[in-house]
Amino acid sequence: MSKIIVVGQDLTLDWLKRRTKMFAEIERQTTQSLENPGTGLTLDHLQSVIEHKNPFPKVDEILLGWKLFYKELFELELDFANLVIPKRKKGFDRLIVVAKGMTPNKLFAKCKELFPVWKYADNLDTITSDRKADHDYVIWVRDRVEADEEMKNKSANSLKRDGIIGVTLEERLLYELKFFKETGKHLDIVNWTLCSGSRDSDDSVPSVYLFGVKVHVYWCRADFQGGNLRSRQVVS
Repeated sequence: MSKIIVVGQDLTLDWLKRRTKMFAEIERQTTQSLENPGTGLTLDHLQSVIEHKNPFPKVDEILLGWKLFYKELFELELDFANLVIPKRKKGFDRLIVVAKGMTPNKLFAKCKELFPVWKYADNLDTITSDRKADHDYVIWVRDRVEADEEMKNKSANSLKRDGIIGVTLEERLLYELKFFKETGKHLDIVNWTLCSGSRDSDDSVPSVYLFGVKVHVYWCRADFQGGNLRSRQVVS
């Protein structure tokens, strides 16, 4: 087969043809996304391509990453053979695996080992959540640094009334840990994630955001709403 020699590489014409087709498909899906928001490739997907990551990893690959995550950070050997995976919904591309026994205090303590943190109360385990970590379970959320723009100006009470499932504090802290291990960066640089799936004993709602260099766990009233306070919708 004919070859093209490039400095430091030995490329075949077949390889170049495959690359040409790949970039043509990227262009097609990007155009589709621009013309029809919510379809095709997103900027996050394109960034994954730039970083030589698979923008659409298979579930098995994602679960392997979570196994390694729990092994490294919590010294847990997990078996996901019987794990129930919710049906994937369009636009929800980030899989969060919550292992049995993950509590707010335990997750906050792990965050503290890796980066500066602050919390509004000494004991976060007074918080109760819609989904309990009494078994391993999985959720899908949108793969975004900032909390969902679709959820801005919606309080925890209004989200509950509208039947919108929101992220819990445990899920949000796990997302923070996983994202930090992947990138060395943090979530919610500008906005706050309203953990609308959780409530404290006084009915207040926890929130998580980056303030300066610290990840903060704060609280707000269940009826409070704002443009920068946004839940993360969950598929469970």
